[in-house]
Amino acid sequence: METLAGLDPSRGAAERHAAIRLMNHIRVVSRIFAAHLQGVAHRYAGDNTPDTPEPRALRAALAEVDRWYLDHLETISEQALAEPIAFTFTDGDKGCMTRQEMLTHVVLHGGYHRGEIGRMLAGIAVSPP
Repeated sequence: METLAGLDPSRGAAERHAAIRLMNHIRVVSRIFAAHLQGVAHRYAGDNTPDTPEPRALRAALAEVDRWYLDHLETISEQALAEPIAFTFTDGDKGCMTRQEMLTHVVLHGGYHRGEIGRMLAGIAVSPP
């Protein structure tokens, strides 16, 4: 996020915007799955927000969700990891994953999109962090 926040908004403006949107998508999906893991409703109508957050605010929000997952992993048992959880995707489709599958999904999903952002940055001659 520091790299995105430090970019001149006029340099690769479309790529910068898309990268911030993808980081926000990572955050939203992470929050949605955190809600599923807690058995509570989330407030998202889709897998991103209508507005694009400022990079510094997004960085803080990402740190908050990362902290939630780290704290969650400190307390979850192996037995709980195997529990299936039924849920509804934001498009209305039904899903069911174990807690472990959800955690794996969140990690792989975030890593995939971070790699995508790295390629975007390389495309505008910015070295990824």
